[in-house]
Amino acid sequence: MMAKTTEQHAVVVVGGGPAGLAAAIAAYEAGESDVLVLERDTQLGGILNQCIHNGFGLHTFNEELTGPEYAARFIDKAASLGIEYRLGTMVIDVSEERVVTTVSAEDGVQSIKAGAVVLAMGCRERPRGALATPGFRPAGVYSAGTAQRLVNIEGELPGREVVILGSGDIGLIMARRMTLEGAHVACVAEIMPYSGGLKRNIVQCLDDFGIPLLLSHTVVDVEGRNRVEAVTIAQVDENLKPIPGTEVRYPCDTLMLSVGLLPENELSREAGVQLSPVTRGPVVDQSLQTSIPGIFACGNVLHVHDLVDFVSQEAAAAGEQAARYVQGGCQTVAERGVPVVATDGVRYTVPSYVDPQRMDDTLTVRFRVANEYRNRYVSVYLNDKRIQHRKKRVMAPGEMEQVMLKRSDLLACEDLSQITVKLEEE
Repeated sequence: MMAKTTEQHAVVVVGGGPAGLAAAIAAYEAGESDVLVLERDTQLGGILNQCIHNGFGLHTFNEELTGPEYAARFIDKAASLGIEYRLGTMVIDVSEERVVTTVSAEDGVQSIKAGAVVLAMGCRERPRGALATPGFRPAGVYSAGTAQRLVNIEGELPGREVVILGSGDIGLIMARRMTLEGAHVACVAEIMPYSGGLKRNIVQCLDDFGIPLLLSHTVVDVEGRNRVEAVTIAQVDENLKPIPGTEVRYPCDTLMLSVGLLPENELSREAGVQLSPVTRGPVVDQSLQTSIPGIFACGNVLHVHDLVDFVSQEAAAAGEQAARYVQGGCQTVAERGVPVVATDGVRYTVPSYVDPQRMDDTLTVRFRVANEYRNRYVSVYLNDKRIQHRKKRVMAPGEMEQVMLKRSDLLACEDLSQITVKLEEE
């Protein structure tokens, strides 16, 4: 299908959620007033519109906001700057030449040539089909995000007797939300020996309401033909296999799934962007530029974050770098720089490459650990020389960690060929 019109914009941002808005504002403030935000929903704000709980904005605004309040700050800022946006507009293709193809009910299919593109599509919930859960597929099985939308946006209660599988942050928050709406949450089962959510959410959403968290447990059977009638939960061994004889049956009418989030990278993949097998998001350098020149990525489409404040910080950097690219001041992909290697308990780092010559004075490198660790050191090596060695009392996969690199340290290292981030016992 051919696009009926072609237009041009300096920076095109795909996604009008917290990442997209922060990137657009930063690009504008970096000197590119010709910024266009494309959003498939009927309003800006993204997933924050259904996150009515508080806890947002502590890092960004030094106050506690709800999701809609946090989003409104950025929506109002974008409006005050006169940043153009289009709602109900689905991006169906992004080419290597930075041609963005959209479709909407109002304008049909359109083609937009961008000086730089910022990918900010967010993430989606891992589907139940990926779990291979035994049993029937009756009504009453919801992803936690779908249930959240039903309760907070549609005003519908998914069920009254609830079991939650997976301890991601959305699942923990929905355990509290369902309880406040009068439902009974029997338990939250987590197949791993640690929770996938923030510690504060475990305390505020489960402990404060007496909801048990069953670690190293999973659902082994779902009963019910038309509607969920019960689920059976069993303990698992170190290989995550159910242990016979540990099964417990929980009568319920709702099974809620909070089993992980996946970056929404279909557009990135079709564009030829290199993706990380660990994060499933783009591989980026210190400017958050992907393997395609002029295409940048930020927020949950890059890697799943735990705090929206970090999404905003990262997206602002991507927007600023996109503006620099248009202005001719950003590096090309051929000059990606020194690889950042994650090892010994560190699952991945963002960014994956750093060019000391072109980086700012300081660079935040974010990462997640592979397991629960206590009293370990986060160490950074330049080649074989250790330059950072910081003790952390507790680290868990559900909480993002970070280290700060100094440009002066990297430039002082002769023949720098590798930056390594790892965990050490002493």
